[in-house]
Amino acid sequence: MSVETAAAEPKVHTQPKALTGRERMARTMRHQLPDRVPVMCQLSIGHYILNCGYPGYEVWHSSEALADCFVQLARKYRFDGILINLPGRPENWKKNVARIVAGKDEDYVYWKNYPGVTKCPHDDNAHHYVPLPGQNPDPADTDAFVKDNDLRVRPEIDDVDVDKIFYDDPHTECGLKYPYFFGNNEYTADYHKPETYFPEYEWRTIDLVRKAAPDLSVHGEFFSPMSQIMELFGYERALMGFIDNPDKMKAILERFAYGSVEYVKRLAQHGVDALLMTSAFAGGGFFSREHYEEFVLPAERKVWKGIRAAGIELPGYVHTCGAIGDRLDLMVETGVNGLDTLDPPPLGNTDLEEAKQKFGEKFFFKGNVDSVSNLLQARGGIEACENDIKWRLKVGKPGSGYVLSTACSVAPHVKAERLTRLAELAEEYGRYDGLGKEPGDEAKPLTVKGVNA
Repeated sequence: MSVETAAAEPKVHTQPKALTGRERMARTMRHQLPDRVPVMCQLSIGHYILNCGYPGYEVWHSSEALADCFVQLARKYRFDGILINLPGRPENWKKNVARIVAGKDEDYVYWKNYPGVTKCPHDDNAHHYVPLPGQNPDPADTDAFVKDNDLRVRPEIDDVDVDKIFYDDPHTECGLKYPYFFGNNEYTADYHKPETYFPEYEWRTIDLVRKAAPDLSVHGEFFSPMSQIMELFGYERALMGFIDNPDKMKAILERFAYGSVEYVKRLAQHGVDALLMTSAFAGGGFFSREHYEEFVLPAERKVWKGIRAAGIELPGYVHTCGAIGDRLDLMVETGVNGLDTLDPPPLGNTDLEEAKQKFGEKFFFKGNVDSVSNLLQARGGIEACENDIKWRLKVGKPGSGYVLSTACSVAPHVKAERLTRLAELAEEYGRYDGLGKEPGDEAKPLTVKGVNA
Protein backbone atom coordinates (compact mmCIF):
# COMPACT_ATOMS: atom_id res chain seq x y z
CA MET A 1 0.00 0.00 0.00
CA SER A 2 1.40 3.40 -0.99
CA VAL A 3 1.82 6.24 1.42
CA GLU A 4 -0.67 8.28 -0.58
CA THR A 5 -3.34 5.53 -0.44
CA ALA A 6 -2.90 5.01 3.30
CA ALA A 7 -3.20 8.73 3.96
CA ALA A 8 -6.41 8.90 1.94
CA GLU A 9 -8.19 6.17 3.91
CA PRO A 10 -10.62 7.45 6.56
CA LYS A 11 -9.71 6.97 10.20
CA VAL A 12 -11.77 4.47 12.16
CA HIS A 13 -13.19 5.91 15.40
CA THR A 14 -14.00 3.29 18.00
CA GLN A 15 -15.96 3.96 21.15
CA PRO A 16 -13.78 3.43 24.21
CA LYS A 17 -14.54 0.41 26.33
CA ALA A 18 -16.96 1.27 29.11
CA LEU A 19 -15.70 1.08 32.66
CA THR A 20 -17.24 -1.34 35.10
CA GLY A 21 -19.27 0.19 37.90
CA ARG A 22 -16.49 -0.71 40.31
CA GLU A 23 -13.92 1.13 38.19
CA ARG A 24 -16.23 4.10 37.61
CA MET A 25 -16.92 4.56 41.31
CA ALA A 26 -13.25 4.09 42.25
CA ARG A 27 -12.18 6.87 39.91
CA THR A 28 -14.96 9.22 40.95
CA MET A 29 -14.33 8.84 44.68
CA ARG A 30 -10.66 9.65 44.07
CA HIS A 31 -11.41 12.70 41.86
CA GLN A 32 -10.13 10.93 38.75
CA LEU A 33 -12.08 11.19 35.49
CA PRO A 34 -14.33 8.21 34.71
CA ASP A 35 -16.21 7.73 31.43
CA ARG A 36 -19.39 9.17 32.96
CA VAL A 37 -20.96 10.17 36.27
CA PRO A 38 -21.74 6.99 38.22
CA VAL A 39 -25.18 6.24 39.62
CA MET A 40 -25.71 4.60 43.00
CA CYS A 41 -28.74 5.05 45.25
CA GLN A 42 -29.41 3.59 48.67
CA LEU A 43 -32.69 1.75 48.36
CA SER A 44 -34.96 1.42 51.37
CA ILE A 45 -35.52 -2.06 52.76
CA GLY A 46 -39.20 -1.61 51.91
CA HIS A 47 -38.31 -1.08 48.24
CA TYR A 48 -36.46 -4.40 48.20
CA ILE A 49 -39.40 -6.16 49.84
CA LEU A 50 -41.87 -4.77 47.30
CA ASN A 51 -39.73 -5.49 44.25
CA CYS A 52 -37.71 -8.66 44.83
CA GLY A 53 -40.23 -11.37 45.68
CA TYR A 54 -39.19 -12.10 49.27
CA PRO A 55 -41.31 -11.60 52.40
CA GLY A 56 -40.09 -8.87 54.72
CA TYR A 57 -38.88 -11.27 57.41
CA GLU A 58 -36.63 -13.03 54.85
CA VAL A 59 -35.14 -9.76 53.59
CA TRP A 60 -34.41 -8.68 57.17
CA HIS A 61 -33.15 -11.98 58.58
CA SER A 62 -31.56 -13.87 55.67
CA SER A 63 -28.20 -12.86 54.22
CA GLU A 64 -28.96 -14.95 51.14
CA ALA A 65 -32.26 -13.17 50.45
CA LEU A 66 -30.86 -9.72 51.12
CA ALA A 67 -27.75 -10.27 48.99
CA ASP A 68 -29.95 -11.42 46.12
CA CYS A 69 -32.09 -8.29 46.53
CA PHE A 70 -29.03 -6.03 46.49
CA VAL A 71 -27.64 -7.52 43.28
CA GLN A 72 -31.00 -8.01 41.59
CA LEU A 73 -32.00 -4.34 41.78
CA ALA A 74 -28.50 -2.98 41.17
CA ARG A 75 -28.58 -4.85 37.86
CA LYS A 76 -32.12 -3.76 37.07
CA TYR A 77 -31.43 -0.07 37.72
CA ARG A 78 -27.86 -0.20 36.34
CA PHE A 79 -26.38 1.10 39.57
CA ASP A 80 -22.60 1.23 39.73
CA GLY A 81 -22.43 0.24 43.38
CA ILE A 82 -24.26 -1.39 46.28
CA LEU A 83 -24.40 -0.23 49.88
CA ILE A 84 -24.56 -3.14 52.33
CA ASN A 85 -26.66 -1.42 54.98
CA LEU A 86 -27.72 -4.39 57.09
CA PRO A 87 -25.37 -6.69 59.00
CA GLY A 88 -24.95 -10.32 58.04
CA ARG A 89 -27.12 -13.04 59.55
CA PRO A 90 -26.47 -16.61 60.65
CA GLU A 91 -26.94 -19.08 57.82
CA ASN A 92 -29.27 -21.16 59.98
CA TRP A 93 -31.21 -18.20 61.44
CA LYS A 94 -34.53 -20.05 61.46
CA LYS A 95 -33.33 -22.61 64.01
CA ASN A 96 -33.87 -19.99 66.74
CA VAL A 97 -37.37 -19.08 65.54
CA ALA A 98 -40.32 -20.41 67.52
CA ARG A 99 -42.89 -19.45 64.87
CA ILE A 100 -43.69 -16.92 62.16
CA VAL A 101 -47.22 -15.54 62.01
CA ALA A 102 -48.43 -13.91 58.80
CA GLY A 103 -50.49 -10.72 59.10
CA LYS A 104 -52.32 -8.40 56.73
CA ASP A 105 -49.73 -5.61 56.70
CA GLU A 106 -46.86 -7.19 58.61
CA ASP A 107 -45.58 -10.57 59.76
CA TYR A 108 -44.50 -11.53 63.28
CA VAL A 109 -41.38 -13.49 64.21
CA TYR A 110 -41.29 -15.06 67.69
CA TRP A 111 -37.96 -16.34 69.00
CA LYS A 112 -37.22 -19.38 71.14
CA ASN A 113 -34.71 -17.73 73.47
CA TYR A 114 -35.52 -14.02 73.43
CA PRO A 115 -38.60 -12.17 74.71
CA GLY A 116 -40.89 -10.09 72.57
CA VAL A 117 -41.71 -10.16 68.88
CA THR A 118 -40.06 -8.86 65.72
CA LYS A 119 -42.62 -7.06 63.58
CA CYS A 120 -41.79 -7.23 59.88
CA PRO A 121 -43.87 -4.84 57.75
CA HIS A 122 -44.49 -5.70 54.11
CA ASP A 123 -42.92 -2.40 53.00
CA ASP A 124 -40.59 -1.17 55.74
CA ASN A 125 -37.82 -2.01 58.20
CA ALA A 126 -38.42 -4.68 60.80
CA HIS A 127 -38.42 -3.63 64.47
CA HIS A 128 -38.20 -5.68 67.62
CA TYR A 129 -40.81 -5.11 70.33
CA VAL A 130 -40.24 -6.07 73.94
CA PRO A 131 -42.33 -6.27 77.11
CA LEU A 132 -42.13 -3.43 79.59
CA PRO A 133 -39.97 -4.17 82.65
CA GLY A 134 -41.76 -6.47 85.08
CA GLN A 135 -44.50 -7.41 82.62
CA ASN A 136 -45.11 -10.70 80.87
CA PRO A 137 -47.86 -10.11 78.29
CA ASP A 138 -49.53 -12.74 76.16
CA PRO A 139 -47.23 -13.18 73.12
CA ALA A 140 -50.28 -13.14 70.86
CA ASP A 141 -51.14 -9.63 72.08
CA THR A 142 -48.63 -7.82 69.87
CA ASP A 143 -49.93 -4.41 70.96
CA ALA A 144 -48.78 -5.13 74.54
CA PHE A 145 -45.14 -4.81 73.51
CA VAL A 146 -43.17 -1.59 72.94
CA LYS A 147 -40.52 -0.84 70.32
CA ASP A 148 -36.95 -1.50 71.44
CA ASN A 149 -36.12 2.23 71.31
CA ASP A 150 -38.95 3.23 73.64
CA LEU A 151 -37.55 5.32 76.51
CA ARG A 152 -39.22 2.99 79.02
CA VAL A 153 -36.90 0.16 77.98
CA ARG A 154 -33.74 2.15 77.26
CA PRO A 155 -31.13 2.56 80.02
CA GLU A 156 -30.72 5.71 82.10
CA ILE A 157 -27.45 7.52 81.48
CA ASP A 158 -26.29 7.06 85.08
CA ASP A 159 -26.87 3.30 84.80
CA VAL A 160 -24.58 2.77 81.82
CA ASP A 161 -21.09 1.42 82.51
CA VAL A 162 -18.66 2.98 80.03
CA ASP A 163 -16.53 -0.18 80.20
CA LYS A 164 -19.48 -2.10 78.71
CA ILE A 165 -19.59 0.13 75.62
CA PHE A 166 -17.88 -0.88 72.39
CA TYR A 167 -19.99 -1.13 69.21
CA ASP A 168 -23.80 -1.35 69.03
CA ASP A 169 -25.62 -2.31 65.84
CA PRO A 170 -29.34 -1.49 66.17
CA HIS A 171 -30.08 -3.63 63.11
CA THR A 172 -28.90 -6.89 64.60
CA GLU A 173 -31.45 -9.62 65.33
CA CYS A 174 -33.83 -8.58 68.12
CA GLY A 175 -32.61 -5.00 67.94
CA LEU A 176 -31.20 -2.85 70.73
CA LYS A 177 -29.92 -4.21 74.03
CA TYR A 178 -27.88 -3.02 76.99
CA PRO A 179 -25.38 -4.40 77.74
CA TYR A 180 -25.08 -5.11 74.04
CA PHE A 181 -24.72 -8.52 72.42
CA PHE A 182 -25.32 -9.79 68.90
CA GLY A 183 -28.22 -12.00 67.90
CA ASN A 184 -31.07 -13.50 69.91
CA ASN A 185 -29.23 -15.75 72.35
CA GLU A 186 -28.16 -13.61 75.32
CA TYR A 187 -24.53 -13.85 76.37
CA THR A 188 -21.93 -11.66 78.07
CA ALA A 189 -19.76 -10.00 75.47
CA ASP A 190 -16.13 -9.09 76.06
CA TYR A 191 -16.09 -5.37 75.32
CA HIS A 192 -12.29 -5.20 75.40
CA LYS A 193 -11.49 -8.02 72.94
CA PRO A 194 -12.27 -6.87 69.39
CA GLU A 195 -11.03 -10.15 67.98
CA THR A 196 -13.88 -12.04 69.68
CA TYR A 197 -16.53 -9.32 69.93
CA PHE A 198 -17.97 -9.53 66.41
CA PRO A 199 -19.58 -12.78 65.23
CA GLU A 200 -18.25 -14.14 61.95
CA TYR A 201 -21.70 -14.11 60.38
CA GLU A 202 -21.70 -10.30 60.65
CA TRP A 203 -19.88 -10.17 57.27
CA ARG A 204 -21.81 -12.87 55.39
CA THR A 205 -23.92 -10.49 53.30
CA ILE A 206 -20.82 -8.60 52.16
CA ASP A 207 -19.14 -11.85 51.14
CA LEU A 208 -22.20 -13.00 49.18
CA VAL A 209 -22.57 -9.72 47.32
CA ARG A 210 -18.85 -9.43 46.61
CA LYS A 211 -18.91 -12.88 45.03
CA ALA A 212 -22.09 -12.24 43.01
CA ALA A 213 -21.12 -8.77 41.78
CA PRO A 214 -17.34 -8.53 41.29
CA ASP A 215 -17.87 -5.72 38.75
CA LEU A 216 -19.79 -3.43 41.12
CA SER A 217 -18.50 -1.15 43.87
CA VAL A 218 -19.46 -2.72 47.22
CA HIS A 219 -19.67 -0.33 50.15
CA GLY A 220 -19.69 -1.34 53.80
CA GLU A 221 -21.74 0.66 56.30
CA PHE A 222 -21.00 1.30 59.96
CA PHE A 223 -22.67 3.43 62.61
CA SER A 224 -21.04 6.61 63.84
CA PRO A 225 -20.47 7.12 67.57
CA MET A 226 -23.28 9.68 67.55
CA SER A 227 -25.76 7.31 65.90
CA GLN A 228 -24.90 4.61 68.41
CA ILE A 229 -25.32 6.84 71.46
CA MET A 230 -28.63 8.19 70.17
CA GLU A 231 -29.92 4.64 69.75
CA LEU A 232 -28.50 3.50 73.09
CA PHE A 233 -30.48 6.00 75.15
CA GLY A 234 -33.31 7.01 72.84
CA TYR A 235 -33.28 10.38 71.11
CA GLU A 236 -34.85 12.54 73.80
CA ARG A 237 -32.78 11.11 76.65
CA ALA A 238 -29.56 11.31 74.65
CA LEU A 239 -30.09 14.95 73.70
CA MET A 240 -30.80 15.86 77.31
CA GLY A 241 -27.68 13.92 78.30
CA PHE A 242 -25.48 16.19 76.22
CA ILE A 243 -26.78 19.10 78.29
CA ASP A 244 -26.98 17.50 81.74
CA ASN A 245 -24.04 15.05 81.66
CA PRO A 246 -21.69 16.07 78.83
CA ASP A 247 -18.55 14.48 80.28
CA LYS A 248 -20.06 11.02 80.49
CA MET A 249 -21.59 11.35 77.02
CA LYS A 250 -18.16 12.26 75.63
CA ALA A 251 -16.62 9.24 77.35
CA ILE A 252 -19.24 6.98 75.77
CA LEU A 253 -18.68 8.56 72.36
CA GLU A 254 -14.96 7.85 72.70
CA ARG A 255 -15.60 4.17 73.39
CA PHE A 256 -17.97 3.96 70.43
CA ALA A 257 -15.31 5.62 68.24
CA TYR A 258 -12.85 2.89 69.21
CA GLY A 259 -15.40 0.18 68.46
CA SER A 260 -16.22 1.75 65.09
CA VAL A 261 -12.58 1.58 64.01
CA GLU A 262 -12.44 -2.10 64.93
CA TYR A 263 -15.64 -2.74 62.97
CA VAL A 264 -14.17 -1.01 59.92
CA LYS A 265 -11.02 -3.13 60.09
CA ARG A 266 -13.20 -6.16 59.50
CA LEU A 267 -15.16 -4.49 56.70
CA ALA A 268 -11.84 -3.87 54.95
CA GLN A 269 -10.73 -7.47 55.47
CA HIS A 270 -13.87 -8.62 53.64
CA GLY A 271 -13.12 -6.66 50.52
CA VAL A 272 -15.37 -3.62 50.50
CA ASP A 273 -14.47 -0.84 48.08
CA ALA A 274 -15.57 2.08 50.26
CA LEU A 275 -16.74 2.89 53.78
CA LEU A 276 -19.96 4.69 54.67
CA MET A 277 -20.34 6.01 58.19
CA THR A 278 -24.01 6.63 58.89
CA SER A 279 -24.30 9.67 61.13
CA ALA A 280 -27.92 10.55 60.52
CA PHE A 281 -28.41 12.69 63.63
CA ALA A 282 -25.44 15.03 63.17
CA GLY A 283 -27.37 17.60 61.12
CA GLY A 284 -29.00 20.85 62.15
CA GLY A 285 -32.28 19.19 63.09
CA PHE A 286 -30.61 17.72 66.18
CA PHE A 287 -27.37 19.62 66.76
CA SER A 288 -26.43 23.25 66.35
CA ARG A 289 -23.15 24.06 64.66
CA GLU A 290 -21.66 24.72 68.13
CA HIS A 291 -22.81 21.39 69.53
CA TYR A 292 -21.63 19.63 66.38
CA GLU A 293 -18.19 21.09 67.00
CA GLU A 294 -18.23 20.03 70.65
CA PHE A 295 -19.66 16.51 70.41
CA VAL A 296 -19.81 15.19 66.85
CA LEU A 297 -16.57 16.48 65.37
CA PRO A 298 -14.14 15.06 67.98
CA ALA A 299 -15.73 11.61 67.88
CA GLU A 300 -15.84 11.40 64.09
CA ARG A 301 -12.29 12.70 63.82
CA LYS A 302 -11.17 9.87 66.15
CA VAL A 303 -12.87 7.36 63.88
CA TRP A 304 -11.29 8.49 60.62
CA LYS A 305 -7.90 9.06 62.26
CA GLY A 306 -8.04 5.53 63.69
CA ILE A 307 -9.01 4.05 60.32
CA ARG A 308 -6.09 5.72 58.57
CA ALA A 309 -3.70 4.77 61.39
CA ALA A 310 -4.71 1.15 60.76
CA GLY A 311 -3.45 1.49 57.19
CA ILE A 312 -6.91 1.48 55.60
CA GLU A 313 -6.93 3.90 52.65
CA LEU A 314 -10.37 3.08 51.26
CA PRO A 315 -12.53 6.07 50.34
CA GLY A 316 -14.74 6.99 53.29
CA TYR A 317 -17.88 9.09 53.30
CA VAL A 318 -20.51 10.11 55.81
CA HIS A 319 -24.30 9.98 55.59
CA THR A 320 -25.90 12.85 57.51
CA CYS A 321 -29.55 13.72 57.01
CA GLY A 322 -31.16 17.14 56.87
CA ALA A 323 -29.48 20.52 57.26
CA ILE A 324 -25.67 20.38 57.00
CA GLY A 325 -25.00 23.45 54.86
CA ASP A 326 -23.76 25.43 57.87
CA ARG A 327 -21.12 22.84 58.90
CA LEU A 328 -19.43 21.60 55.74
CA ASP A 329 -16.19 23.26 56.82
CA LEU A 330 -16.33 21.39 60.15
CA MET A 331 -17.02 18.12 58.34
CA VAL A 332 -13.76 18.64 56.45
CA GLU A 333 -11.98 18.58 59.82
CA THR A 334 -13.24 15.06 60.59
CA GLY A 335 -10.94 13.68 57.89
CA VAL A 336 -13.76 12.09 55.85
CA ASN A 337 -13.33 11.94 52.04
CA GLY A 338 -16.92 12.35 50.90
CA LEU A 339 -20.44 13.42 51.81
CA ASP A 340 -23.66 11.51 51.23
CA THR A 341 -27.27 12.77 51.10
CA LEU A 342 -26.68 16.55 50.75
CA ASP A 343 -30.41 17.07 51.28
CA PRO A 344 -31.66 20.01 49.20
CA PRO A 345 -34.49 22.30 50.35
CA PRO A 346 -37.04 21.64 51.73
CA LEU A 347 -35.53 18.48 53.31
CA GLY A 348 -32.20 20.18 54.04
CA ASN A 349 -30.21 23.26 53.10
CA THR A 350 -27.34 22.07 50.90
CA ASP A 351 -26.80 23.92 47.62
CA LEU A 352 -24.87 21.46 45.45
CA GLU A 353 -23.40 24.14 43.21
CA GLU A 354 -22.09 26.15 46.15
CA ALA A 355 -20.81 23.04 47.95
CA LYS A 356 -19.00 21.90 44.82
CA GLN A 357 -17.35 25.30 44.36
CA LYS A 358 -16.23 25.63 47.98
CA PHE A 359 -15.45 22.05 48.94
CA GLY A 360 -15.20 20.10 45.68
CA GLU A 361 -11.47 19.56 46.18
CA LYS A 362 -11.99 18.29 49.74
CA PHE A 363 -14.96 15.96 49.21
CA PHE A 364 -16.56 13.75 46.65
CA PHE A 365 -20.32 14.22 46.74
CA LYS A 366 -23.10 11.65 46.48
CA GLY A 367 -26.77 12.59 46.48
CA ASN A 368 -28.76 15.84 46.37
CA VAL A 369 -31.73 14.46 44.39
CA ASP A 370 -34.94 14.84 46.41
CA SER A 371 -36.19 11.27 46.66
CA VAL A 372 -39.68 12.28 47.79
CA SER A 373 -40.59 15.33 45.68
CA ASN A 374 -38.80 14.11 42.58
CA LEU A 375 -38.80 10.32 42.38
CA LEU A 376 -41.81 9.43 44.52
CA GLN A 377 -44.25 12.27 43.89
CA ALA A 378 -42.93 13.64 40.58
CA ARG A 379 -43.97 17.14 41.58
CA GLY A 380 -44.20 19.50 38.65
CA GLY A 381 -44.35 16.61 36.21
CA ILE A 382 -41.83 14.13 34.83
CA GLU A 383 -40.14 16.67 32.54
CA ALA A 384 -39.46 19.09 35.41
CA CYS A 385 -38.12 16.22 37.53
CA GLU A 386 -35.77 15.07 34.78
CA ASN A 387 -34.59 18.64 34.24
CA ASP A 388 -33.81 18.71 37.97
CA ILE A 389 -31.61 15.63 37.57
CA LYS A 390 -29.91 17.18 34.55
CA TRP A 391 -29.11 20.20 36.73
CA ARG A 392 -27.48 17.98 39.38
CA LEU A 393 -25.37 16.41 36.62
CA LYS A 394 -24.49 19.83 35.21
CA VAL A 395 -23.18 21.24 38.49
CA GLY A 396 -21.87 18.02 40.02
CA LYS A 397 -20.00 16.59 37.04
CA PRO A 398 -17.13 19.08 36.43
CA GLY A 399 -13.78 17.71 37.53
CA SER A 400 -15.26 14.37 38.65
CA GLY A 401 -16.13 13.69 42.30
CA TYR A 402 -19.92 13.43 41.96
CA VAL A 403 -22.14 10.34 42.22
CA LEU A 404 -25.71 10.79 40.99
CA SER A 405 -27.95 9.60 43.81
CA THR A 406 -30.99 10.40 45.84
CA ALA A 407 -30.30 12.52 48.91
CA CYS A 408 -31.51 9.80 51.27
CA SER A 409 -32.83 6.31 50.67
CA VAL A 410 -35.30 5.63 47.88
CA ALA A 411 -38.82 5.37 49.30
CA PRO A 412 -40.48 1.93 49.17
CA HIS A 413 -43.13 2.86 46.60
CA VAL A 414 -40.97 4.70 44.06
CA LYS A 415 -41.74 3.25 40.62
CA ALA A 416 -39.01 1.24 38.93
CA GLU A 417 -39.12 3.30 35.73
CA ARG A 418 -38.18 6.44 37.66
CA LEU A 419 -35.03 4.74 38.90
CA THR A 420 -33.99 3.27 35.55
CA ARG A 421 -34.03 6.81 34.13
CA LEU A 422 -31.15 7.85 36.40
CA ALA A 423 -28.57 5.75 34.58
CA GLU A 424 -30.08 6.71 31.21
CA LEU A 425 -29.76 10.41 32.03
CA ALA A 426 -26.20 9.91 33.31
CA GLU A 427 -25.32 8.13 30.04
CA GLU A 428 -26.74 11.01 28.02
CA TYR A 429 -25.80 14.06 30.08
CA GLY A 430 -23.06 12.92 32.43
CA ARG A 431 -20.29 11.79 30.12
CA TYR A 432 -16.68 12.93 30.28
CA ASP A 433 -15.58 11.43 26.95
CA GLY A 434 -17.47 13.79 24.64
CA LEU A 435 -19.93 11.14 23.48
CA GLY A 436 -22.96 12.55 25.27
CA LYS A 437 -24.81 15.85 25.48
CA GLU A 438 -24.37 18.82 27.76
CA PRO A 439 -27.45 19.89 29.72
CA GLY A 440 -28.90 23.12 28.37
CA ASP A 441 -31.01 25.91 29.81
CA GLU A 442 -33.77 23.41 30.54
CA ALA A 443 -31.65 22.01 33.40
CA LYS A 444 -33.11 23.65 36.49
CA PRO A 445 -33.55 22.61 40.12
CA LEU A 446 -37.03 21.48 41.05
CA THR A 447 -39.20 23.97 42.90
CA VAL A 448 -41.23 22.61 45.81
CA LYS A 449 -43.87 24.93 47.29
CA GLY A 450 -41.90 27.94 46.18
CA VAL A 451 -38.61 26.58 47.55
CA ASN A 452 -35.81 25.71 45.14
CA ALA A 453 -34.99 22.06 45.70
